[in-house]
Amino acid sequence: MAARRDYYEVLGVPRDAPLQEIKKAYRRLAVQHHPDRNPGNKEAEETFKEAAEAYAVLSDAEKRKRYDRFGHAGVGGAAGNPFQGGAGFDPSVFGDFADVLGDLFGFGFAGGRRRGGPRAPARGADLRYDLTLSFEEAAFGTTETLRIPRLEACDTCSGSGSAGGAAPQTCSTCGGHGQVRFTQGFLTVARTCPQCGGEGVTISDPCPACRGAGRVERDRSLEVRVPAGVDHGSRLRLAGEGEHGRNGGPPGDLYVVLRVEPHERFARDGVDVLAEEAIGYPQAVLGATLEIDTLHGKQPLEVPPGTRSGTELRLRGQGIERLGRPAGRGDHVVRVEVRVPHPRELSDEEVELLRKLAETSGQPVRDRVLDRVKKMFG
Repeated sequence: MAARRDYYEVLGVPRDAPLQEIKKAYRRLAVQHHPDRNPGNKEAEETFKEAAEAYAVLSDAEKRKRYDRFGHAGVGGAAGNPFQGGAGFDPSVFGDFADVLGDLFGFGFAGGRRRGGPRAPARGADLRYDLTLSFEEAAFGTTETLRIPRLEACDTCSGSGSAGGAAPQTCSTCGGHGQVRFTQGFLTVARTCPQCGGEGVTISDPCPACRGAGRVERDRSLEVRVPAGVDHGSRLRLAGEGEHGRNGGPPGDLYVVLRVEPHERFARDGVDVLAEEAIGYPQAVLGATLEIDTLHGKQPLEVPPGTRSGTELRLRGQGIERLGRPAGRGDHVVRVEVRVPHPRELSDEEVELLRKLAETSGQPVRDRVLDRVKKMFG
């Protein structure tokens, strides 16, 4: 019979290793040599068993003390092996194995902690609704009525799913655990119960209105107030207006995501409204008072003398409401463009006046075609 290896050597840890290091070492070996990852590999299976045996002893403070003093004899020889029977077999050690390995392989151990069971009340799902607004509706706010399809608690059975409101019965297949167990090699593997779907309970007489689901789909009309100043991509959260929860759980929330359509004349930069305005050359040189369109109606705009093309002029407080604090509005920002007309758009008198202006200011301009012909033929 082959000599059994030292448990510390099996796990590759020093004799004074803390429990956390022992768990980490066992986890690493178990992941590497687990039979599910090495099907048909007897060597890997034996290594896995050996590591489990070492962990079963070294993770128990009393057994580890006896092992450190007397070796394998101190833990009853084969009694330290959790996969062998005998007087020293301790099934409670599988609860620790489940802590270390359960999240990796999804299996449970016979004798470990009970997992599953009837599900606790579950929160309902959040819902999303995309709402399109005009530029003005986003700027000034509006009230919209939304039609929201959602799952709500069944009125007939008060959400229990059972006809007449009778309490569900414990599942006879899993005994209320929500899981069934079967042997796979030397492990007991847990799977979701096919009878109750993991609920741990079954309904013998389902509610005819919801067919045992406890919830039904309904179209619900909700009135939503959209505050002034929202922008494209803004979200409004309506707490508790999502789907109703299961088993008496709280409802989810409704998120209204806003899409703002572009304006034919205006653009937006935060709370400022952007616009362009064309002015003539005399207005740019001499200045002018213009009446322009804003979100708040017609407003006078002062164009100072000597205004260059591309200059931005502001009308304070004629923009969009600020959400939250500080309160107030943004500005209406006008980008001035000096319009240069084509000569074909001008009358003969206007052309002549421009020529006189050019002569007066010493700025040579092109002659008219007729004038150039006269010069050519003297």
